[in-house]
Amino acid sequence: MFFTLTHDQVQFQYGSNQWQYGYNEIVELGLLKKKKSYLLENSVFIAVTAFAYYCMVFSNLSELYYIGPTLLAYTILIILRFYNDIEFEYYVIVRDIYKKEIKVKINGTDRPVIGKQIDHFLNLNFNRLLHKTKKNQ
Repeated sequence: MFFTLTHDQVQFQYGSNQWQYGYNEIVELGLLKKKKSYLLENSVFIAVTAFAYYCMVFSNLSELYYIGPTLLAYTILIILRFYNDIEFEYYVIVRDIYKKEIKVKINGTDRPVIGKQIDHFLNLNFNRLLHKTKKNQ
């Protein structure tokens, strides 16, 4: 269990990250899905391609010695790009009444369990606020 719900507090523990808040202190609690960036791999691909075109057009290398290293670099880039099939990164995000925001990166395999626990918390909090509103009327 990543979330522990008591009668007045919400406690979260994931790896070395842990926090606890009262129900009234949490403004927003949810999962954030962020697309993984391949900026480094794409930049290196463009640089290798530019170098290969430069060697092809502006040099006197008639025996094409630049093709071997270029193909090796493309192979390494393809392996780096497609080795990890995880397309998205997931975060648990908490905003409190003190304008503090906590963002914790989680594994994609833990996302369904944590999502269910967040839904459970949101349902409990909604029912608690609904009960409090009915008492005041």
